[in-house]
Amino acid sequence: MQKTILITGAGAGIGRVTARRFLAEGWRVALMGRREAPLRETAGTDDALILPADVGQPAEVDAAFSRLRAEWGRLDVLFNNAGIAAKAAPIDEIPVEEWLAVMQTNISGMYLCARAAFGLMRHQTPQGGRIINNGSISAHAPRPGSAPYTTTKHAVTGLTKTLALDGRAFNIACGQIDIGNALTDMTQGFTQGVRQADGAMKAEPTMPSEDVAAAVLHMAGLPLTTNVPFMTIMARDMPFIGRG
Repeated sequence: MQKTILITGAGAGIGRVTARRFLAEGWRVALMGRREAPLRETAGTDDALILPADVGQPAEVDAAFSRLRAEWGRLDVLFNNAGIAAKAAPIDEIPVEEWLAVMQTNISGMYLCARAAFGLMRHQTPQGGRIINNGSISAHAPRPGSAPYTTTKHAVTGLTKTLALDGRAFNIACGQIDIGNALTDMTQGFTQGVRQADGAMKAEPTMPSEDVAAAVLHMAGLPLTTNVPFMTIMARDMPFIGRG
């Protein structure tokens, strides 16, 4: 039977590259994001299921998963990928509105999509599935001025651990992929210079986003009796172990 995956944040960046990899591998792919046009550009085919929805809005998430259930009847994998960041600044210079926006997408959005996927996987036949949360190197070590983003990525780790435990009773596996310096529009500036822990501005190495897509494909293809709880994939020479 053809496997199914839903990818959030599929209109750009890692979500787009990963969606295209899964389509090329013959999966049925559902694409979720705020705007329909970028999702259709990602798909490049009528075979993908386009689900315009804001992951931070409960009613929109429920409607998207209800449509998926009606169209496909089941979901094998959720790549819980959608995320945003705030402009780097000391915490007292970050507007509360920016904090709330990052929380809504990166924590509430991830929770809502995991909740909907878990419910579908728990009650479908055969029971079970896999949830892959997009964490970050920032789930381990922060960049300067990144309080909202780093807080959310630490929270994702807690969500992953809880789902990995609670999912055992329902044949649901949950893992997290922590990504460092994959080259996307969001990280393009890293090649020019990014602030370091000592205050210096230095260019950082990046890696192709396609390498992340390959890693997600590997995690998704494992049998449900096997799990990768945490995978870190990063540009080899980026300053992670040496941060600070």
